[in-house]
Amino acid sequence: MQLTAADTSLSSGAVGLVAYKAAASFDQIVVSDSSGSTTTPLPTTSPSPSPSTAPSPSPSPTPPPTAGAVYVAPSGTDSNTGTLSSPTTLTSALSRVAPGGVIYMRGGTYSYNNQITIDRTNNGTASTMKQIMPYGSEKPVLDFSSEPYNTADVSLNARGLQVNGSYWSIKGLEIKGAADNGLYLAGNNNRLENLDVHHNRDSGVQLGRYASSAPNSEWPMNNQIINTYSHDNFDPDNGEDADGFAAKLTVGPGNVFDGCIAAYNTDDGWDLYTKSETGPIGAITIKNSVSHHNGQTSSGNSTSNSDGNGYKLGGEKIAVNHIVLNSIAYQNKKHGFTYNSNPGSITLKNNTSFSNGQGNFTFDVGTHQFTNNLSYKGSSSDKSSGTDVQNSNVWWKNNQSTNGKGLLASDVDFVSLVPALTRNADGSPNLGSFMKLAAGSDLLGAGTPSGTDIGRIAP
Repeated sequence: MQLTAADTSLSSGAVGLVAYKAAASFDQIVVSDSSGSTTTPLPTTSPSPSPSTAPSPSPSPTPPPTAGAVYVAPSGTDSNTGTLSSPTTLTSALSRVAPGGVIYMRGGTYSYNNQITIDRTNNGTASTMKQIMPYGSEKPVLDFSSEPYNTADVSLNARGLQVNGSYWSIKGLEIKGAADNGLYLAGNNNRLENLDVHHNRDSGVQLGRYASSAPNSEWPMNNQIINTYSHDNFDPDNGEDADGFAAKLTVGPGNVFDGCIAAYNTDDGWDLYTKSETGPIGAITIKNSVSHHNGQTSSGNSTSNSDGNGYKLGGEKIAVNHIVLNSIAYQNKKHGFTYNSNPGSITLKNNTSFSNGQGNFTFDVGTHQFTNNLSYKGSSSDKSSGTDVQNSNVWWKNNQSTNGKGLLASDVDFVSLVPALTRNADGSPNLGSFMKLAAGSDLLGAGTPSGTDIGRIAP
């Protein structure tokens, strides 16, 4: 029903709509003055979102729609207006949303056979980022499984979502099945949050230059990857490339991984590889993160080329001073934390490495800085070239615990040695009692500065 009303008695004020003795909803409200100019339309009244059927964690509740909101649904069309009642497509919404605006994605599966790209000229700003997020607690799934896979030349394979633009916030999505990377990040100052990226045919999340012609000054920088889960990524050609997170080859400074989980990827959990052709990358920071069971997928897919490191921190003898804080590696096929020929000065502080297939910590060469790290039950002896700051690290060497001050780890120092990992509502990892120091352990408060625990400290 369409209604029109006029009142010439008021020169200013506000408008309110009330239904009396009836149920009603209002949309497309336009207020104009006598000259015919209009105010901004009020947002469309929204129905309550349907409950999510996806496993936890669920995205955070969506704030009230703003004037800059564009709505997307699996059934949307390019020609639709992009309102809640007339949703458009994601590709169309990307060209419509303004800085500070939000693309709300309704729940359901979005099936694609081509890569979706956010163009390099499509940017928000520092104070008005462009955003993509779920509507309410609904779960959008971006499924690229129908992309063709080129075995003869894997460089021709399409990715899932490629972000060449800057100042984008992307959260709460599931991305799977791409012929190459699930999500490729080439822009600057972006924030990826609470994503579930899996079963792609190359690394789940990769950072790198947007084109081979891009100079070092245009390599991706100052991006944040927060509370994101990348798992079960497998490259069918050789099993040597599908990492959970790859920040390698052509990456600028200031990129941070915080609260992320890499698991069951056929190559490495994190890969920070460098090549002599492209030279050093910017220093990467990894913190509050988890890497486990890399080297094969959860269904057992693996190859002889699958490395299986938890955190691979270099390549080809190029020095880059990465930072790894308060993170854990366990039961990876190969090493937990490895310098991988990086001869620089990597900072490792309050990390725990447990029961990896080879060394828990493998740093053969370099001036690396080790503080409050904990190694337990590795399959081979730790190598710790660099500085053991104030003898604050507890190593695993010659099949036993060792420390410069006589601190020793044994089973009784831990509440549990049985892995248990869930994700909190915001996507951050929750290890429960696994590798938590038990009351009475002499590792409690034994680090530096005085009173700091040895090993990973639960956030």
